[in-house]
Amino acid sequence: MSFITNEFMLKNKTAVELYEHVKDLPIIDYHCHISPKMIAENHKFKNAYELFLGGDHYKWRQMRTNGVDERYITGDADDYDKWMEFAKTMPMLLGNPLYHWTHLELKRYFDIDETLNENTAKEIWDKINACLEKDEYRVQGLIKMSNVETICTTDAPYDTLEYHRQIKGIAGFDTKVVPAFRPDLTKINSDFPERLDFFHENGCRLSDHAVDSMDDDTIEKLVYLGEEYAKRGWVWQLHIGALRNNNTRMFEKLGPDTGFDSVNDFQIAEGLSKILDSLDKKDMLPKTILYTLNPKDNYVLGTMLGNFQGGGVKGKIQFGSGWWFNDQRDGMESQMRALANLGMLSRFVGMLTDSRSFVSYTRHEYFRRILCNLTGKWVEDGEYPRDMETLKKIAEGICYYNAKNYFDF
Repeated sequence: MSFITNEFMLKNKTAVELYEHVKDLPIIDYHCHISPKMIAENHKFKNAYELFLGGDHYKWRQMRTNGVDERYITGDADDYDKWMEFAKTMPMLLGNPLYHWTHLELKRYFDIDETLNENTAKEIWDKINACLEKDEYRVQGLIKMSNVETICTTDAPYDTLEYHRQIKGIAGFDTKVVPAFRPDLTKINSDFPERLDFFHENGCRLSDHAVDSMDDDTIEKLVYLGEEYAKRGWVWQLHIGALRNNNTRMFEKLGPDTGFDSVNDFQIAEGLSKILDSLDKKDMLPKTILYTLNPKDNYVLGTMLGNFQGGGVKGKIQFGSGWWFNDQRDGMESQMRALANLGMLSRFVGMLTDSRSFVSYTRHEYFRRILCNLTGKWVEDGEYPRDMETLKKIAEGICYYNAKNYFDF
C-alpha cells in the first residue's frame, strides 16, 4: 500500500477538509523551464529514465551524493542501468523532498503504489514503459492529465518563439503556453525594446531575471528593464541569490544547470530598495515577484514588499514561493510564515514548478497540501476562527485564482 494516502501531509481535520476544496483546481505554472519544442512536437518519451531523470539536476545531485559514478548519471551507461542506480538511491532520501515528489509522480501518473527501490525498480520500469507507449503519455497528454491551464516557459531574448506559435494551432490542446523573457544581464543591448515588442506580440507578459549580485551595473540594468516592462504592462520576476557553476571541472565537462549550484549570501536589501524606488519615483514600477534562494533574506523581502504596494493592485509586489533549494516543506512553510507575519498571505500568487520535467506538476499538489496543513494548524491552535467559507476562499485564491487575476490569464 502506498504511503501517498488521501491524508498525506495533512495532520489535522481542518487541513483535510480544506484540501478537498483546492485539490482539483487547475494549475497555472507561471515559471518553468520545460521545452516548448517538446510540447509543439508532442514528444514521446522512450523510457522511464528519460521521463524521470532526463535533465533533472535535482536527482543527479543526490545520485552523486550516494556515490553513483557520473557514467550512470549523465554519461553513456544504458538507460536501464541509470534507472537502477536512481532506484538504489531513492530509499536513502529520508527527509529529502525528492522522495515525496518521485512517489507522487509514480502514484498520480502511473497509479504505482510500490515505493521505488532496487527490488521494485524492474517492475516499475516495465509498468512506466508500457504506459509511455500510449498516446496519452506523450507530452501534451501529460499536461492535460495534470489539469494545467497555463504554462509560462523561460525563453532567451533571441528565441524565434516558433514553437509557441505552433502550439497555438494544435487542435484539441487547450493549455495556454506563453513565453517569458529571460535576458542575461551581462548582455543588455540597444535592440532589446524591439525584442520586447516581438515577445509581446507573441503573448509574453512576464519577464524573469537571475540576480546573482547587487552591484551598480546590475542595479542600473534592472532599472532600465523594469521601466521597459512597465510600459508594456508585464510582470517582473527577480530570482535572487544563487551561486552558480561552483565546480569548474564539471562545468567544463557538462555545462550549466547540471547540479553544481548553491545558495549565495551577498547582501540584497539596499540594492533591491534602490531598484524598486528608482522605478517607483517615475511611476514605472511593474508588478513584481521577488524570490530568494537564501532563507536569511525572507524578512528582507517580506518587509520590502510593503514599501511599494498600492496602485489599486492586490499584492502588486509579491514574495515568490519557496524557490529551488527551498521548494520543500520547511522552505515553503518558512516563506509563507514570513509573508503572513509581515504582509498578506491571502494575496499570495502561490506555487510554480521551476522545472524541466513534464511530471513535476505534482509539486503543486505538494504545495497545496502544505498550505492547507499550515492553515489548518493555525485554526486548530485557535489562532484563526474556523470560518470555512473564508478559509476556502483564501486557499482557493492562493492555489489558483490569485495567479489567474494577477497575470490577467
